[in-house]
Amino acid sequence: MAADQLFRFLATITIIAATSNPTLGRAADGPVVVYGGTPAGLAAAMAAADHGEDVLVVEPYSRIGGLSTNGLSHADFRTFPGLTGAYLDFARRVDAHYRDQYGNDSPQVVASFGGTQGEPSVNLMIFQQMIAQRPRIKIIRNHVLQSVELAEARTNASENRLSSITKLVFADRVNKDAESISITPAICIDATYEGDLMAMAGVPYHVGRESRATYDESLAPETGDDQVQGYNFRFTMTTDPANHVKPQAPPGYDRELFVGILPILASGKIDRVFSYPSRCVIKAHIPGLPNQKFDMNDVSRGLVRLSLPGENRQWPDGDWETRAKIFSEHRLWNEGLVYFLQNDEAVPATFRTEAMRWGWCQDEFVDTGHLPEQLYVREARRMIGMHVYVQGDTDAADNDVRSKWHADSVAMGDYGPNCHGTGRVGGRFGGEHTGEFYHRVAPYQIPYGVLVSDPKGAGAIDNLLVPGAVSSSHVGFCALRLEPIWMALGQAAGTAAHLAIANQVEVQAVPLPKLQSQLHDAGAATIYLSDLAAGDEGFSLAQWWGSLGGFHGLADSPKLYGERGENIVGQYFQPYNDHAAELDRAMDERTYNRWKPLAVKLGIDQQAIPRISPPVTRGDWLKSIRAAIR
Repeated sequence: MAADQLFRFLATITIIAATSNPTLGRAADGPVVVYGGTPAGLAAAMAAADHGEDVLVVEPYSRIGGLSTNGLSHADFRTFPGLTGAYLDFARRVDAHYRDQYGNDSPQVVASFGGTQGEPSVNLMIFQQMIAQRPRIKIIRNHVLQSVELAEARTNASENRLSSITKLVFADRVNKDAESISITPAICIDATYEGDLMAMAGVPYHVGRESRATYDESLAPETGDDQVQGYNFRFTMTTDPANHVKPQAPPGYDRELFVGILPILASGKIDRVFSYPSRCVIKAHIPGLPNQKFDMNDVSRGLVRLSLPGENRQWPDGDWETRAKIFSEHRLWNEGLVYFLQNDEAVPATFRTEAMRWGWCQDEFVDTGHLPEQLYVREARRMIGMHVYVQGDTDAADNDVRSKWHADSVAMGDYGPNCHGTGRVGGRFGGEHTGEFYHRVAPYQIPYGVLVSDPKGAGAIDNLLVPGAVSSSHVGFCALRLEPIWMALGQAAGTAAHLAIANQVEVQAVPLPKLQSQLHDAGAATIYLSDLAAGDEGFSLAQWWGSLGGFHGLADSPKLYGERGENIVGQYFQPYNDHAAELDRAMDERTYNRWKPLAVKLGIDQQAIPRISPPVTRGDWLKSIRAAIR
């Protein structure tokens, strides 16, 4: 967007304080301001725009898409039914691109894995196309939050004290002499990985790990500390000679930093430099990406790690200068390790020859030296909000194959809590990460309260939603910190922003049944159903019933909680067992005895509730119930 167009746009959306709504203490007709063009932020922007809101996305970096366009192309999910809403729409568009470009039976389509494994440049292109289709969305790049102004806290009808964000000021991160931009928002959405807007607004948050006793979490440490998950880069590399860029020594390179790997290479405990999933130095995720590219990552429980837990602790609360220093340290270690293994003559020839086959991609990150612009920030600040998501939220429901039921669910996920480590004992070679875990669970629901500040606590904001640094414990966040889930939470936040504006209520008071209904109609799931996806007949109906608890209690606890189907490839599996809606299945006694009381709770006269004789399918039975309450 040209500068004159941008400032004309800002002129039309900036509202002076005198015109603010006196009841809510915020601008009644300002824009929805999304800080952070991450997957969560873009999903939020698209959802709000689809409901008729003007949206301004302010992105601190030069490219939108967060890690999805900065090397994290290997999406974290377990089964395809775990993909929903905005992310599923995105993946389908990526898949369609490869089909249009290369043909339905092409290797590129196969490698894209249903659109979930797109090249960074393709992911960026698809996000840009999705935004361009929504003219209500405007984007400002390379701007960082400078200050936040709040209206004086007031008491609402529930005797809670809440403030409103009345002005945001953003500064140009690249051009320090540029004039700052001030915006008066209607609703703010903090979609940054770090929760920068939330923190500047004074909302309570936590950095580090809680003690095991704080939330009764078996995966938490006995004593709390300030440790957060380690960070690393998600390099995109290729073995295609025609697209190969030879890695160079990073700034500050010193071979002495890396010679400690030589005894490990000689020990026989490492087979290759690039491989999957273990006995390697750098994880090359499978399946590979289209066009002979690979997403590179830290090796879980490996002898050598890309991630540097402990050396990132200043990032969450750090200013941009502090973060730039940490960024450079991680680049030196990650890029320097690749360079050493490819070039140092002390590296055994077998490893060096194998490593030299790999390089950066000529057609990726062309503006940043073929390296990602962003570091993979796995965890930073976490809001302490209306609902703190903890390990127990992913535990099994009583005597059930499913996880705990949340009536106020606005999203779901199927990838269990996992942590690449928060500390380290010993040196970078020969030591090991501490605080590392990978926990199997059944698909889980995510309640609305993780997105909003606690109205009963200090620092509550009535016009702020936080789908990035969501309200959670360290362990709980380790289940939510995934791009498909962040997009689901962003979509919920954008839809909630619209409902808060339309109903002139605080974000904490958004009508949840309406929010869930709008999400379902948009193809977003709030409960995992293995046999229905967005666009399928009965999807919204089944999701509505699931939000009422209708699919809990239909199958007994399995021998192994979180049991899923057969492995497809890598970390991907066939759907979880006993999680289907089975709308074509005939009603049986168990289902009827579970569903009838729910119908009664909806206020339906028992005489109007369909019986199971003559035979009726689950889907037809639910259609009758839905019709009876309209």
